[in-house]
Amino acid sequence: MDQGVVQFTDIGFGDPLRLRSGASFGPYHLRVETYGTLNAAKSNAVLVCHALNASHHVAGHYADDPKNIGWWDNMVGPGKPVDTNRFFVIGVNNLGSCFGSTGPASINPATGRPWGRDFPVVTVEDWVQAQARLADHFGIDRFAAVMGGSLGGMQALSWAIQYPERVGHCVVVASTPKLSAQNIAFNDVARQAILTDPDFHGGDYYAHGVVPKRGLRVARMIGHITYLSGDDMAEKFGRQLKGDAPRFDFGTDFEVESYLRYQGDKFSSYFDANTYLLITKALDYFDPARDHGGDLAKALAPARAQFFLTSFTTDWRFSPERSREIVKALVANRHRVSYCEIDAPHGHDAFLLDDARYHAAVRAYFERIEV
Repeated sequence: MDQGVVQFTDIGFGDPLRLRSGASFGPYHLRVETYGTLNAAKSNAVLVCHALNASHHVAGHYADDPKNIGWWDNMVGPGKPVDTNRFFVIGVNNLGSCFGSTGPASINPATGRPWGRDFPVVTVEDWVQAQARLADHFGIDRFAAVMGGSLGGMQALSWAIQYPERVGHCVVVASTPKLSAQNIAFNDVARQAILTDPDFHGGDYYAHGVVPKRGLRVARMIGHITYLSGDDMAEKFGRQLKGDAPRFDFGTDFEVESYLRYQGDKFSSYFDANTYLLITKALDYFDPARDHGGDLAKALAPARAQFFLTSFTTDWRFSPERSREIVKALVANRHRVSYCEIDAPHGHDAFLLDDARYHAAVRAYFERIEV
């Protein structure tokens, strides 16, 4: 059953947020959508944390834009794995994003101009702190579950560490306790594509009336390659030419080239370049074990939640080995944890797709959650 027509709301916060960098930021607002009904005890709330290019719009569609369907609509809704007949689900757009929450394109009240390059670098821990304030706004002392995929899974994990008494269940999908050097390298190449675009103007391209589309396009193409598996790309495109024979130029000879350029063009038309820089840096910086001598078990020791993790065999960006690393650290602390590894061909993007085994596992877990 479809979640149906939904609406977002902007919730403002006047008190500055103390960031991990040492800076303070505020006032600010977060854009939020909710699905289902919060029960009288306020014990059935589920927070969904989003990945790099997603947002608060988790499920349903807008009355004036019926084709704009939530990014996890196959997961959240009436009768779906996260059943909004039982749970009150909150989707929040993170600080620094370009989908409605205060971000680099927002007006800096001190200057009357967009924040641009002056917007502070934020971390996963900063987002979680802001989300905790959002929970306070709703009067939610403890979430039944906090869940997310990819970067969203990092936030869920951080919730269990930062606010152990406020999380009943932590659901981490296709995620990692920290990025590998290879992943950081991919992110840096993508950022360099943006930073070296002549239209970037040091991050103040808003004042010039331009968008660093070339850099954004390349950044998205790089990122998109890492979200797919080699087998998936081979099945979708192979070495298929767009025409009957090679053109012997530097255009789009191959179908895979055409696909990547389409994805890059589309992304550059709606995503903010400064936001891309911020979010990829937040990905790079996340490493809860860093403050514990690299010992993930020590980092997870404060957690009190029960955990559910799932990974996908062909996800080489956030491989199953990284999820197993989290499981091992949880077991070392004798935390209750369930782990599911799905043999799926779709790479990292599998967490967004309709896989019956994956959805059945999530559904079974959420059916166990008491509210």
